[in-house]
Amino acid sequence: MNNADLWELENEIYDEGFTLLCGVDEAGRGPLAGPVYAAAVILPRGYLIEGLNDSKKLTEKKREALFDPICQAAVSYGIARAEVEEIEELNILNATFLAMNRAIAQLSPVPALALIDGNRNTGITLPSRTIIKGDGRCADIAAASVLAKVSRDRYMLEMAEKYPEYHFEAHKGYGTAAHYAALREFGPSPIHRMSFLKKMH
Repeated sequence: MNNADLWELENEIYDEGFTLLCGVDEAGRGPLAGPVYAAAVILPRGYLIEGLNDSKKLTEKKREALFDPICQAAVSYGIARAEVEEIEELNILNATFLAMNRAIAQLSPVPALALIDGNRNTGITLPSRTIIKGDGRCADIAAASVLAKVSRDRYMLEMAEKYPEYHFEAHKGYGTAAHYAALREFGPSPIHRMSFLKKMH
């Protein structure tokens, strides 16, 4: 996919008359441990960042390399999270919206429309539109996906030092065989999502 194609959809939306768009994406809905992160990004319209793509298609090294250029290029960006306690209290979908709203609230100027990766936007406070596979189709969402993923990975590396027995540095909290083995051996840590462990065999 050509980098310029990442603006095709957003340019169409801008041409409807919206003054300012932001892209919003999350990282960490699936893991058994740690918070869910979200980022919101407003890039200058049409601005191309070399190598930008859906964060899932990029190596960890490439995502890290893109983090600062995105922050520097952005008109505005916000990075936020919902804690494990909030995930447990609200459920993961509502906690994701909470993190997204926190990220959007950091933006200045306030965008006219938020483009949300995925197919759910019921909990978003700003006028918004969902874009299926948006992280591979929209520059602003792709940028947000990188900021959210890198921020969460960095947090999980800190947690790996705090709780070394779980090897969070390797799997970032996702349910790998090694992670399940550590849970069976040591039980859950304070940053494990207890509601996610009910399915554990």
